[in-house]
Amino acid sequence: MTGVRILIYRNEKTMNQLTTITHALSDPTRIRLLAACLDQERCVCQLVELIDLSNASISKHLATLRNAGLLESRKEGRWVHYQTQQSPTTIIADALAFVQTHALSDDQIQSDKSKLAEIDTIDPCDLAKMQRTGCCIPTQQGVSL
Repeated sequence: MTGVRILIYRNEKTMNQLTTITHALSDPTRIRLLAACLDQERCVCQLVELIDLSNASISKHLATLRNAGLLESRKEGRWVHYQTQQSPTTIIADALAFVQTHALSDDQIQSDKSKLAEIDTIDPCDLAKMQRTGCCIPTQQGVSL
């Protein structure tokens, strides 16, 4: 009977993990955030600038991705940085590979990659100051993002 309980527990655990992951991937904003973190660690202020939602909204989406195991975070002073799991389980690795394979060809994700290249040129401290004061981010061509 113990073997049956362990099997049921494993199946329930797998089902819970699967539903948590699919919920996290069911929102276009969360897919955009995850895609932005696939290639490097990102500060929350960079992701706020990319998606153009409030810090609170972005943080809630990031928490959903973190709770699903797709992202991990680290705090450095007042800054929070997110990146994909460095030692993912098989199911997390499969989910990340799925996003990498299928989402990266999306037009919105490609546009995000271009915008991230510009955002990456701005010091995160300056970016956070600009977000607090509401001013635009100048690009090298003199056009705001």
